[in-house]
Amino acid sequence: MSLVVPDVLEEGCTTRQALERLASKWRVLLIYALMDGPQRHAVLRRRVAGITQKVLTETLRDMEADGLVERRVLKEAPPRHVEYSLTELGRTLEEPLAAICEWATKHGRA
Repeated sequence: MSLVVPDVLEEGCTTRQALERLASKWRVLLIYALMDGPQRHAVLRRRVAGITQKVLTETLRDMEADGLVERRVLKEAPPRHVEYSLTELGRTLEEPLAAICEWATKHGRA
């Protein structure tokens, strides 16, 4: 069996489309944060240094639309409380991201 290498330079390539979706540093950092389990918006904002409220909200919405994150309403009445968690699809990114961490540890420069 030979390894199939996709042509990521082609716009229609599914691998390219996946890379474009994950290319945002905020998405990757939010996936790392959510690997610890469900978390509320305010907790994610504190944990992910440098992200603004607006960018956090937009990124979580986009990740929910892509099926990576699930939003659960905990309290309907104002102030509304919601939490976010990784979906099954989102959790499938744990292994590839762990491989990137391992690579960075081996080859990173201080």
